[in-house]
Amino acid sequence: MGAYLPPSPTFIVAFLFAIASLSAFPEVAFATSKHASVTRHYKFDIKLKNVTRLCHTKAIVTVNGKFPGPRIIAREGDRVIVKVVNHVSNNITIHWHGIRQLQSGWADGPSYITQCPIQTGQSYVYNFTIVGQRGTLFWHAHITWLRATVYGPLIILPKHNASYPFAKPHKEVPIIFGEWWNADPEAVLQQSLQTGAGPNVSDAYTFNGLPGPLYNCSQKDTFRLKVKPGKTYLLRLINAALNDELFFTIANHTFTIVETDAIYIKPIKTNILLLTPGQTTNILLKTKPQAPNTTFFILAKPYFTGMGTFDNTTVAGILEYENPSNSSSTNSNNLPTFKPFLPPLNASITTSFVMNFTRKFRSLANAQFPANVPQTVQKKFFFTVGLGTSRCPKNQTCQGPTNSSKFAASISNFSFALPTTALLQAHFFGKSNGVYTTDFPSFPLHQFNYTGTPPNNTLASNGTKAVVLPFNTSVEVVLQDTSILGAESHPLHLHGFNFFIVGQGFGNFDSNKDPAKYNLVDPVERNTVGVPAGGWVAIRFLADNPGVWLMHCHFDIHLSWGLRMAWVVQDGKLPNQKLPPPPLDLPKC
Repeated sequence: MGAYLPPSPTFIVAFLFAIASLSAFPEVAFATSKHASVTRHYKFDIKLKNVTRLCHTKAIVTVNGKFPGPRIIAREGDRVIVKVVNHVSNNITIHWHGIRQLQSGWADGPSYITQCPIQTGQSYVYNFTIVGQRGTLFWHAHITWLRATVYGPLIILPKHNASYPFAKPHKEVPIIFGEWWNADPEAVLQQSLQTGAGPNVSDAYTFNGLPGPLYNCSQKDTFRLKVKPGKTYLLRLINAALNDELFFTIANHTFTIVETDAIYIKPIKTNILLLTPGQTTNILLKTKPQAPNTTFFILAKPYFTGMGTFDNTTVAGILEYENPSNSSSTNSNNLPTFKPFLPPLNASITTSFVMNFTRKFRSLANAQFPANVPQTVQKKFFFTVGLGTSRCPKNQTCQGPTNSSKFAASISNFSFALPTTALLQAHFFGKSNGVYTTDFPSFPLHQFNYTGTPPNNTLASNGTKAVVLPFNTSVEVVLQDTSILGAESHPLHLHGFNFFIVGQGFGNFDSNKDPAKYNLVDPVERNTVGVPAGGWVAIRFLADNPGVWLMHCHFDIHLSWGLRMAWVVQDGKLPNQKLPPPPLDLPKC
């Protein structure tokens, strides 16, 4: 046998650098493992960073000093490990929005639901595997309003031996919508909760953290999409705005929607789309065959159906063509810019447009990507969603709908009260008594004309209530908007599951007639749905994921006012149907 030679110092350094590179730059792992799933390591340092927008500089909470935060990139089947270290005075949690978290509910992230917050100087390791998902999702803080600045893209590529169900694009570009406040969003929230009034609206919308040229002092802070003629680009759109649904368009261009919430769909060709907060969409943009001597606005502006104030502004980016043969065209600031059309702020016309748009979405429903919608259901629920009121404390004047009330939000007139112990811990250790009750009603306790004349009593009840589901229960939920304080659309997000949108309509849901119109063949599959203003939506899902899962409005002010509830899904009988014990570093309250 030959003699053993110890590795040289140079080899050791090179080896350690290679290992470190796989952790710091996960995309390197794509090339090192062509067929097997890999584990991708990230580290999130939560720290303050001075950021200037609209000529206003302030310290904001960030991940790794970036705004928006860093991209998480993985492939379907990969394991993702993210160590989050909190260096700021705020408590923090991170939610991996849209990730199913199969048997990894401890990594889901909503504060006081699946975990206690990560306190100052503490850390927590989120550990989950991406199962059966590919496309665009995102991550964000899930405590108070910290997700105003703590958010970023979560990109799931297909497995190495798989491809997109469409032609491979020339380039992929994430565009994440956000909101910017010159004030501290935490202070904005606290003022609203204290006074009972609606919150001060944001000062700007953003593309990838940039407000764009339509805002004062923002010409240099403009998102620019540089493209080549005759190419196809995959744009990964994410609505991370706190309180507004947003229309999106590109002047003088059409595009094709091919994926929503990390699920492929039948292609939809359009020139305008709508994203609610929490929704993601992939579009294919085919550029013009020759470079035009102009640039084009990329715009997003709000779709608003409520009664209060809102940020009635427009974020703009610039689409510009590369034209190497004409050097004078390289300075896009000297070129004319086309402006697109967006729907008017007329509630009836625009709401009808939105309904017609959302009804176009269909699953691929083929052998490779089936639509496994439950054909029959074991548990049916009818939940109302909307705004109401709570009583103003004694000896205090409030600024809600009346001087003696505050704004509240609720599901079936129950406004959710956050516990001081995480629900998942209470459930897992059998100590729910005093933390939450399991008597959330399947149907509203008080029936009325939900989209007609509102009732005289607008007070919402307060409590920490959950619905308990046996493992593998097939579920149907009808979400009914209410006009108690005015009809309004609500983007409802369900943690831990995707669901199928089997029906939707205006007015009050008719349990005798409307189910006959359900689409049980190729309904779209999502994790966030916009409940129509003055209407209803019906969803179905299979409760095949043990744990405690939040369902809530993704308008953060409605979430803060209590529009949320919890599902408790019991363990199944098999080992792969049970929730494992919590990790040792799970934060304590």
